[in-house]
Amino acid sequence: MKPRIAAIVPMRNDSKRVPGKNWRPLDGRPLFCHIVDALGASGCFEQIIIDTDSDAVRSIARKEFGHITLVDRPPHLRDDRLPMNDVLLHTTTQVQADYYLQTHSTNPMLTPETIARAVEQFTTASGAYDSLFGVTRLQERLWDQLTRPLNHNPAILLRTQDLPPIYSENSCMYLFSRQSLIANHNRIGARPLMFEIDRMEAWDIDTETDFVIAEMLHIAMRQQRRNAA
Repeated sequence: MKPRIAAIVPMRNDSKRVPGKNWRPLDGRPLFCHIVDALGASGCFEQIIIDTDSDAVRSIARKEFGHITLVDRPPHLRDDRLPMNDVLLHTTTQVQADYYLQTHSTNPMLTPETIARAVEQFTTASGAYDSLFGVTRLQERLWDQLTRPLNHNPAILLRTQDLPPIYSENSCMYLFSRQSLIANHNRIGARPLMFEIDRMEAWDIDTETDFVIAEMLHIAMRQQRRNAA
């Protein structure tokens, strides 16, 4: 039996580093609309949930999407220092599903195909994993703050493409059950599956510079698709 999966896009009204970024236009549309489009186009979800305290987000979502479930974030969960795990513990009580995929409005490059591939890998693993999270491959010479090499031997100057890969958690997606979330108090469970996402597609917006680059990448990808059609 196919599991019921719901998607969650959490958005606070306040954004310290990029004010109003969640609904700021990127390539002609409010930022969060891009990820909602991708989630809908993936065909994987019975419901798409927007968890927010923002009147602006709610107004745009009602106008742009007829299939969105809006969840009002309670006042005690609106502090930006609060872990996302605590927010998700509340959100997952509002909509029943076997699994939840949480992503962010700040990942506008994430494609429907990648989302569908992640869901398929997880759901066909026959219970081998209790969660999934997105990662980006790194093959670079890394050092810590004490000038100690982390992943290479400076005396053996391997080409970066020959270094053993390590992976950065990219926050593009987390797939989990409510049971795993409760048991671990974490969206990453005890037996997680790392799901690799291309670096360009995993681009995340934290700063004004990130926003400018994301828009350029999004326009380039859209034109690339148009040329291939």
